[in-house]
Amino acid sequence: MNKNLELPQDVMMDLPRITMIGQIHIYVENHRGLLTFSDKELRLLLKQGQLLIKGKGFVIKTILPEEILLEGKIDQVLYINE
Repeated sequence: MNKNLELPQDVMMDLPRITMIGQIHIYVENHRGLLTFSDKELRLLLKQGQLLIKGKGFVIKTILPEEILLEGKIDQVLYINE
């Protein structure tokens, strides 16, 4: 169906879109909310499961209802299925 409408898969399937620049910057779109935050960990609720980001020196630069911009040293990005 999305081929006919030419919409991105993340929109059609309600998936998060994650953009990283090296290990210092991560931008997540289409999440369902912030679950936990510290200078070493960020956990976001997704439609299916959670997204866990681990590292050091985390600072939230921008936070909107479905978007977040995180800066710091990113060591791991993990999907957690519930």
